Order: sequence, then structure tokens, then C-alpha cells
Amino acid sequence: MLKIVLDTNILLVAVSDRSPYHWVYEAFLKEKFQLLVTTEILSEYQEIIAEHMGSSVADNVLLSIENSVNTSFITRYFKWNLINADPDDNKFSDCAVAGSSDYLVTEDKHFEVLKSIGFPVVNVIGIGVFKQLLTSAN
Repeated sequence: MLKIVLDTNILLVAVSDRSPYHWVYEAFLKEKFQLLVTTEILSEYQEIIAEHMGSSVADNVLLSIENSVNTSFITRYFKWNLINADPDDNKFSDCAVAGSSDYLVTEDKHFEVLKSIGFPVVNVIGIGVFKQLLTSAN
């Protein structure tokens, strides 16, 4: 099973069943991949989803993540500070490193810098490549 870190921008567009990207959230609920999270990532998910969709939607999404068998709670012991353009994004790359993720899925250009860093390796992919990987894995 693929171990994935989802940037908030991906989860946000995947939550609504009217979104063309809802397949991401459905794949998570159907246990098609393992989601790696930290407390800091969950806090950002909660904040951003509540801001855009309301607190009840955010609460339900967080409950589904926290109670899922395919969620892995990661403890980050080291801050790599790999992303200077938006230091707040480092929580995702640090989770990916600490959790030995297969991929970090994002459409945020700040993560492009990770493709040029030899160590630690963080494989960054967009939502389209993620869909291809999930389709070929199942």
C-alpha cells in the first residue's frame, strides 16, 4: 500500500462530493492508500477546511482521518527546513521523511525545491500522477 502525505490543498479540493478530485478522499475512505499525518498537519487540515467549508465539515473529515485504520500518526523528531519559500510547508516534507512516505502529493509550487535535494529524498507528485499510481496499483 502506498504511503502518502497529502498537502492541505489536495485534501481541501477532495472533500466535496461535487469536486472532480473527490476520488482522492474516496480512495482514502476505501483504504487504497496509507495517509501519513502529524498533529501539526491535522491542525492545518482542520483550520483550512473549516475556513472554506465550515467547522462541521472539518470536524467530520478530521474524525474520518483520525479513526481510519489506514492513517499513520507520525512523530517528527527533526526539522529539516527544506522549503525556504514557505517555511510552513516544511511540516509536510518533515512528515514525509519521518514516515518514509512513498510520495508527497501537492499542487503547491513551493515543494518543487524538494525535487533538487538529494538528501533526504522526498518524492513530490501532483494529483494527476497520484491518480495514475492508484489506478495502476489496484
